[in-house]
Amino acid sequence: MKTLIIGSRRSQLAQIQSHLIRRQLLDAWPDLQIKIELIDTQGDLNRKDPLPAIGGKGLFTIELEEALRRRKIDLAVHSLKDLPIEDSAGLTVVAISQRAPTADVFVSRVASRIEDLPQGAVVGTSSLRRAAQVLALRPDLSIKDIRGNVDTRLRKLDDPVLGYDAILLAQAGLRRLGYQLDYAHPIAESTFLPAPGQGALAVQGRADDPDTTAYLQILDDADTRAAVTAERAFLGGLGGGCSLPVGALATVNDGQLFLKAMVADPGGKRVITVAGESTRDRAEELGQQLAEQCLDQGAEALLHI
Repeated sequence: MKTLIIGSRRSQLAQIQSHLIRRQLLDAWPDLQIKIELIDTQGDLNRKDPLPAIGGKGLFTIELEEALRRRKIDLAVHSLKDLPIEDSAGLTVVAISQRAPTADVFVSRVASRIEDLPQGAVVGTSSLRRAAQVLALRPDLSIKDIRGNVDTRLRKLDDPVLGYDAILLAQAGLRRLGYQLDYAHPIAESTFLPAPGQGALAVQGRADDPDTTAYLQILDDADTRAAVTAERAFLGGLGGGCSLPVGALATVNDGQLFLKAMVADPGGKRVITVAGESTRDRAEELGQQLAEQCLDQGAEALLHI
C-alpha cells in the first residue's frame, strides 16, 4: 500500500487546508495511506515583526521545501499567494486545486464598509497591498500592523487597548475555518483586488518523483490554474514578490480568461489599474502583457518608493 506524507505548517488554517487535500486524494485513491507532518516556518516563528521587515518571499514555505528535498515529506500544501513565483530548485507545483472565494473581507464592529469608518479610524493589516488600497479609498485612515492567525487577529480587534477599528482578512481563510461573522463583509472585487493566487491551494512536489506526481495530478483544476498563472505572471512581470502592493484577479468563462490587476504606491496616493482578456491557454502571456502596460505607466517607480 502506497503511503504519502503531506507537509503542513502548524497553524489551524494550514492544517485544515492540508486535510482538504488529503481528503481529495483519498476520494480519488482509496487505497492510499496519507499522513500529515507538521513543520514550523520562519513566518510562523516570528509573529511580532511586520512581514515586509523580515523578508517576504518564502517566509511560509522555505522549511516545507527543504523537507521535500530531504524526502522527509512527499508533498507540501501551500496557500498559493505565499509561494514565490519561481519554482524552487528540484521542486514543482504539481497541482492547484479548485479555488475558494478570492475576496478580502472587512471585519469591524463600527462600520460595514471601509468608506463608512469614522474619520482617522485604525485599520489592522500586515499587507502592503491591502494598506495601499484602503488608503486609496480613505487617505485619512491610519494603518496599523497586525500579525497572528485569524483567531489572534479577531481577539486583537476586540481588545480596546490595541485600538483597532477594523481588520482585513481573506474570505477563503474565514470560510475554511468555519467562521460566520455578522460583522465581516466581503469587499467588492471590482474596487479592491486580492493578492495574486489568493484563495488557491498549491500542491508542491519533487520534480524527480513521477510516482507521487501521478497521484497528485488528479487534484489540478484547469480553470484555477489558468487564472492564477495569469495573476502570478503579472506579478512576475513586475519583478516583484508576494509582499508588494500588487493585486490581481483572473476569471475564466467558456475558455476565455479575463484579468484585472493593479499596482499602487504604499500610501495609496497613486494606483495603476489595467485589464485585459485572452484565451485560457495564453494566461501567462496575458499577465506579462498587463505587467508591461503597468511598467509603461510608471509602475516601477511606485514599487520602489
